[in-house]
This record gives sequence, structure tokens and C-alpha cells, in this order.
Amino acid sequence: MTNRSITPVSVVTASIVRRVRTNRPRLRPLLARIRGAGLALVRQLAKFGVVGLLAYVVDVGLFNLLTYVGDPPLLSGQPLAAKAVSASVATVVAWLGNRFWTFRRTRRADVGREFVLYAIMCTIGLGISLACLWVSHYALGFTSALADNVAANVIGLAAGTAFRFWAYKRYVFTHSAPTDHGSTTIGSLRAGVATHVAAGPSSTS
Repeated sequence: MTNRSITPVSVVTASIVRRVRTNRPRLRPLLARIRGAGLALVRQLAKFGVVGLLAYVVDVGLFNLLTYVGDPPLLSGQPLAAKAVSASVATVVAWLGNRFWTFRRTRRADVGREFVLYAIMCTIGLGISLACLWVSHYALGFTSALADNVAANVIGLAAGTAFRFWAYKRYVFTHSAPTDHGSTTIGSLRAGVATHVAAGPSSTS
């Protein structure tokens, strides 16, 4: 039989630890960029949620104002017309909030084209919500009030909102963000320091 040398586990572990410590300075800029991108996405999602909530309040409030407030109400007995008006106003409010807050760094210079694309993606998102309700109510036969609310206002709302956020980033607010020279300089400095540390001290004669 041929004797094979077996490397002790402690030696292998020590070698891995040395490699990790050696490459740590090189990984720091990459990890910093990943962390920064993740935090930026979380902030953007939070802003998107706040804008959506505000638009929802405007939609519901204006609908009830037009339908039930006044003597007689402005659109008494016309719920479809009231809903069309309230939804349209809420869409404009949401677009303004997303344009000037959520996606302010990537908003388009062509305002008209941006709004048209926004309205299209918003309508598709609404269609996704309605599709979830249709499948639940008509295809699967879940006709209770609870089932309709879960399908429309939980599953459908979540799916439509996720689509809209993705579509807005992908197709609507697509202008290149201005370069942050300060961040670039800091990143370059960090990269330079990491390279220097990884290379080790240079020999002097």
C-alpha cells in the first residue's frame, strides 16, 4: 500500500484563515458597495410605500367626498364616475411623489413621456390585482367576502405593487443618476488603500 500524507485539519484551517485575512482589505470596498446598494434599495422601497399609502388615502377620501358629502353630493348616485375621478387624482399624486421623492435621481427630462409610461405600468399593475380576484372568485369559486378581500387586497395588491415598483425602476424612471464625485473619490481612496495593504510593505534598499 502507498502511504499518503494527510494534512492535519488544523493546518488547513490555519491556511484558510490566513487567506481570508490577506484578502479582507480587497473585499472591503466590494462589501461597502453591496451594503450601500442594499440600504439605498430599502430606503427607496420605504419611500415607495409612503407614496402609495398617501395615494390610497387620496383615492378613498376623494371617492367618499364626491359620493357622500354635500347636499346633494357632487356625484351622488354616480359611484363609477366618482371612482374614476378619485383614481385619476390618486395616480397623479403617486406619480408626483415618486418623481420628486422616490425616484428623484432617475426621473426623466421628458415629463410627458414619463407620465404616459407611468400610467401604463400603473394600469398593468391594476390588471394584475384584478386578475388575482378573477381567478379566486370565478375560476376557483371562492365567492365569500373574505376570499374576495384576500384575493384583491392582499395577494393582488402585493403582486401589483411589486410589479409596479419593478416596472417603474425598469421602464419609467430610467434616467442615469448624476455621478457623486465625493463618493467616487472616497471609493477610489478606499480601493487604493486596500491595494496597498494587500500588496504589503515595499522593500527599501
